[in-house]
Amino acid sequence: MRGISGKTAIVTGGGGGIGRAISQRLGEEGATVGILDLNEEGANETASLIATAGGSAHAYQTDITDYAAVTRAIDLFERDAAPVDILINNAGWDVAMPFLDTDPDLWRKIIDINLCGPLNLHHVVVSRMAQRKAGKVINIASDAGRVGSSGEAVYAACKGGVIAFSKTLAREMARANVQVNCVCPGPTDTNLFRTFAGEGEAAEKLVTALERAIPMKRLGQPADYPGIVTFLASADADYITGQTISVSGGLTMHG
Repeated sequence: MRGISGKTAIVTGGGGGIGRAISQRLGEEGATVGILDLNEEGANETASLIATAGGSAHAYQTDITDYAAVTRAIDLFERDAAPVDILINNAGWDVAMPFLDTDPDLWRKIIDINLCGPLNLHHVVVSRMAQRKAGKVINIASDAGRVGSSGEAVYAACKGGVIAFSKTLAREMARANVQVNCVCPGPTDTNLFRTFAGEGEAAEKLVTALERAIPMKRLGQPADYPGIVTFLASADADYITGQTISVSGGLTMHG
C-alpha cells in the first residue's frame, strides 16, 4: 500500500486475534507499530512476531479505560518511535447474555472498554494529529452496531456509538487532514466469539447456523481484516473519510 512504509501506527488490543493480524500486516508494510494491550504477554508476543519478520514494533501494557494510562503509553511510543500517524482502535470485550439478565456493573465495564476506551485514544492521539495536520484513524466497530445482535445489547450500543462518533469526528477533522473511518467485522472466529458462543453442542449449532446464513459459508478469520484496514490507513484512501465498511462475507449488505 502506498504511504505506509516509514509511518507509525498504534493498534489497541494488538495482543491477539484481529488486532494481532492488523499489527503484523502494518509491520510487513513498513510501519513502526505500537501495540497497546492489557495482556502484556500477548502484546510482547505480537511485537516479537513483527520483529522476527523484519519489522519494528513496541509493546505497552495499557488499560485503555484509564485516560492517564493511555497518555503515558502514547508518550512512551512517541519517545521510542515518532509521533503517531495511524490509530487503529481495535480493543473490545463482551459477555454474551440477554439484556434483562445483565446488571449496571456489567454495563459500565462494557461501556468503559468498548466506548470510553476509544474516546480516550481519540482525545489523546487525534489532538496531536490535528496539530500536525495529518493522520488516519480506523475504528474497528462491529456489525452488531449496525444491525443488532441478540445477547450483545450493550456491546452493540457501544459499537453503534463508535460508528456515530467516527462520522462526527470525520466531519470535525476533515479540514485538519485527519481521516476517520470504521470497519465492522461480522461473526469472526476469535477468542471473543468463542466466549460468546460457549462450548459444546450449542456452540457448534450456533456456528453451523451462522455459516448457513453467511453467503460465503464461513466465519470470518482475523486475516480477513488487515487488508481493508491497511488500505484505509494508506495514501490510496486520502479522500475517504466518515465511511463504515462491513467485512462479513456478505452477511450484512448496506447501500
